[in-house]
Amino acid sequence: MPRVSARRTIENALHRYGFVSVAGVDEVGRGCLAGPVMAGAVILDPRRRIDGIADSKALTAQARERLHQEIISTAVAWAVVSIPPEEIDRINIHQATLQAMRQAVLSLAPLPDAVLVDAFRIPLLPMAQRGVIGGDRRSAAIAAASIVAKVTRDRMMQELHDADPRYGFDRHKGYATAEHLAAVARFGYSPQHRRTFRPATLFDTIA
Repeated sequence: MPRVSARRTIENALHRYGFVSVAGVDEVGRGCLAGPVMAGAVILDPRRRIDGIADSKALTAQARERLHQEIISTAVAWAVVSIPPEEIDRINIHQATLQAMRQAVLSLAPLPDAVLVDAFRIPLLPMAQRGVIGGDRRSAAIAAASIVAKVTRDRMMQELHDADPRYGFDRHKGYATAEHLAAVARFGYSPQHRRTFRPATLFDTIA
């Protein structure tokens, strides 16, 4: 299936309703066994076109790196917030994801007056928001947020791999691949693993 670039149709509609500054928000790492959950928030400059923005999962690593640099260089504002494994275990992954997204939005300067969120609605935001199903495919601002969050998290997982290469974080980025599960079965948890994520197939044998 060919990759489809995300459009600014939703953002443009909000501009016509009088919203001046529209942010997109997305998360990455929600379903991982290890590493943080991260959220990105981006306000794209409506006067600057960035070709090729799409759902980060549909892009090559090289394309994500190129777009990441272009997004952070031309955006009105951008932010990435990370919630570490110990906090995920304390408050649960859903609350950690919402916390990361809320903090990312509130870290933008200037603050947006409307927010587009991939799938979710974020509690306690002091501005208008809209949850967009499939938002990272339908909204350029959400797709841009997914790219900056994904690139930032992938770089962090590479650093974690450099510090402890036993688990292969550089390859699977903390997701539950067969390689990752086999490494956990052999070595046990690392400080980067989420204790509340326990795939029954292998983790039940780990103390």
